[in-house]
Amino acid sequence: MIQSGPVTPPHLTDLPIRALTVDDLRSCADLSEDRGWPREDHKWGLLLAAGNGYGIDAPDGHGLAAACVVTSYGHTHAGPELAAIGMVLVAERYARRGLGRRLMAYVCDDLLKGVPLTLHATPYGRPLYEELGFDTTGRAEMLRGTFRRGSSDPAPEAGSVAVRPATGEDIPRIVRLDTEVFGTDRTHMITRLPAFADRLLVAEDGRGELVGYAAIWPNMETHVIGPLIARDTAGAQALVTALAAATDRPLRTDIDVRHEELLVWLKDRGLDSVAFNAVMTRDIPGLPGDWTRRWAPLTVAAG
Repeated sequence: MIQSGPVTPPHLTDLPIRALTVDDLRSCADLSEDRGWPREDHKWGLLLAAGNGYGIDAPDGHGLAAACVVTSYGHTHAGPELAAIGMVLVAERYARRGLGRRLMAYVCDDLLKGVPLTLHATPYGRPLYEELGFDTTGRAEMLRGTFRRGSSDPAPEAGSVAVRPATGEDIPRIVRLDTEVFGTDRTHMITRLPAFADRLLVAEDGRGELVGYAAIWPNMETHVIGPLIARDTAGAQALVTALAAATDRPLRTDIDVRHEELLVWLKDRGLDSVAFNAVMTRDIPGLPGDWTRRWAPLTVAAG
């Protein structure tokens, strides 16, 4: 009689990668918490519904060992025009053992080979992404704090634009403007904003033309401002001022560093610099669209 020996468990980097669903939301939030991030259940819910999550189950049977989310935009017969990668996380007990590289290589080189990619990278993650062929093409500054309106700030209805709550009839107009500014179609994300955000505002010029829009959404103890689309600095300020008036929570937003005037204005009103993230792209020289009207993303996890 031949007796078999103990079964050797697979190496961590040989563990299978599977698609995540909304049923994995709690495990994803647990993974965020494990790495010292906020749980961000609300954001995870949006990303798993509008995008595609991928994960590796922990071999010890406790949740996920690693996860990430891919949000694709501008679907054509040849595939997405652009895909954003976010929420790349590895459980602390499995860190620095190749899982993050394995997951990213699978997503970038197997699932999305040839598709233009973008992500926001922390200084910690940037070296790995550079090895995978990403280049730094921009920077975003994360701000956080309690907004204090300045005495000289115009009312939202004053100045060059009028700001008001969005209605259902505004959604097609918002999608058209967003596609023009973002550079590719995000209908599947933008149409989720009315349910996802606590407030969605539009900005119109004197002729009633839509020239901007912005949302504020809950994320743990803060409210996040994003997306923020505006024709100019004054329009961005009017949208931020109106959104800030609707909450007592601290605000958080991620501003393209090229918008220096808005960054100074926000810091003067109580928001502090928290961190800088590199905006990275692969197989594309930079993000499409019009950066001059794109002030803050919906979330850095979705591009």
